[in-house]
Amino acid sequence: MKQLQEKLEAIFQDFHRHPEISGKEFRTTEKIKAYLTEWGVSLISLPLPTGALAQIGFGNRPVAALRCDLDALPVQEETGLLYASEVPGCMHACGHDFHMTSVLGAALLLKERESRLKGTVRLIFQPSEEVNEGAVPVLRTGLLEDVSEYYGIHTDPEIEAGTLGIREGAVMACPDHFQIRIHGRGGHGAQPHLSVNPIPCAASVALALQQAVPGKISPFSPCVLSVCRIQAGDAWNVIPGQALLEGTLRTMSEKDRATGILTIREIAEHMAKAWGCTAETVFFSAPPPVVNNADLAAFAAETAQSLGIRVIQQEPSMIGEDFAEYLQEKPGCFIRVGTGIGPGLHHSKFRADPSVLSGTAEFLSELVFRRLEKMSGSQHGKES
Repeated sequence: MKQLQEKLEAIFQDFHRHPEISGKEFRTTEKIKAYLTEWGVSLISLPLPTGALAQIGFGNRPVAALRCDLDALPVQEETGLLYASEVPGCMHACGHDFHMTSVLGAALLLKERESRLKGTVRLIFQPSEEVNEGAVPVLRTGLLEDVSEYYGIHTDPEIEAGTLGIREGAVMACPDHFQIRIHGRGGHGAQPHLSVNPIPCAASVALALQQAVPGKISPFSPCVLSVCRIQAGDAWNVIPGQALLEGTLRTMSEKDRATGILTIREIAEHMAKAWGCTAETVFFSAPPPVVNNADLAAFAAETAQSLGIRVIQQEPSMIGEDFAEYLQEKPGCFIRVGTGIGPGLHHSKFRADPSVLSGTAEFLSELVFRRLEKMSGSQHGKES
């Protein structure tokens, strides 16, 4: 494992030095393809500008998939690492460099025992996760229709290195993004009676949303609503014609999501009417919640523990993840990998401890290897 660890650390550091933002992961894609080709792993042509697909095995069913993401964030790194980002204003502040490297390590281990696989492992190197524009295009290619189960990982700076967080059920939220445009009537700041000022209306809407939306959802169901931006006006003495509110609604179920969306629309419209304004509410497409299959979560925890890896009950997160799109097609499990307690995800000082790369790769390879054995046995049992 020492040799594997050294190899993976070198790969990880290279990815970290050369981050690329969503949709622009060209160098990253070529490096991934080069590693896989060098190791004899079969590439599958992916008709997208960035990202890669590969497989280990001979195309036989069942098929289990490992998915990782490639893109970095528009953040100026402040970690002080010797292998810090060499790209100004861009860094891997969410651990995607760790995810890629771990899946590559799993590929290397699986390739070594390809002849013993009881099926096929599909490797998904997905672009554009940070902007929720990667999973759906990959799925629409039709190249994953034979996949039976999906597995993915995410670094967690709230868990000690070498520990996994695994949980059944909803583990990550639907990250809805909304905009509310309040339309009033502009005029002179000295003559408010001749205008309809959208600013106090916008302030009232923001306060009402913070109180009303959580109140519509059961206190036993996680729900977060944050108004993160209010923009109005260009001058100190001019009443603007409109104001913009922008924010996010985070829920863990489609039922709560629908309730939240309806409530936001109603509050905006009714509050605007009370102020003599009108409101236009727009919601932008977002992935659904990430919901782990109970049986697969239990299997993943059992596999990790058999390898001597500590497992804890994963805490649900209100962060969104487009891994959820794969789980709309087939069951799967999204696992948190402890990479050392420190600054949070998307922070300029976030860092993932590379010392657990080989252990994570071993876990992933063993997990899908055993799942294929189990699925293959179940299929044979049904046939007999």
